[in-house]
Amino acid sequence: MNMQLHYEVTRFLTREARLLDNRQFEDWLELLTDDVVYRMPVRMTRESKDPSGKDNAMAYFDESKKSLTTRVKRLRTNSAWAEDPPLHTRHFVSNIEVEPGDKPDELNVCSYFLTKRSRGVDHNVEQIFGERLDILRKVDGEWKLAARRVYPDQSILTVMNLSMFL
Repeated sequence: MNMQLHYEVTRFLTREARLLDNRQFEDWLELLTDDVVYRMPVRMTRESKDPSGKDNAMAYFDESKKSLTTRVKRLRTNSAWAEDPPLHTRHFVSNIEVEPGDKPDELNVCSYFLTKRSRGVDHNVEQIFGERLDILRKVDGEWKLAARRVYPDQSILTVMNLSMFL
């Protein structure tokens, strides 16, 4: 991949993290294609002959743009108790690798992530980390997220809930 393309992808992922950290969820939704697939399979601890534990039919979430939009709308209501008071979140993205996609207007992007979350009144910090495999698609001259598979490194998640977006 050329440097310019890597830079564009890095800027896209950095902007996405900033929007999520600033709770600009509606703007974040604009970064997604209408047919986005947003999935986090359950990570399984496997024997050494299959160490990845990634290919699992069960998922913590398996969402579409419609379900993500519904989640965002719910966060703006009084019934989103998991987010009341709102949590402080930081998304860190690193180790970004960009490869050509299966289609001419798509890229396959692998990145590592670390998401930390806390309440201002609580000393506990929750974190989830792992790898993301994304498909970015050029739509009307802009990169959009067409698919994301999130693979947490933890077999047992230590977060209270999955109300955050990864």
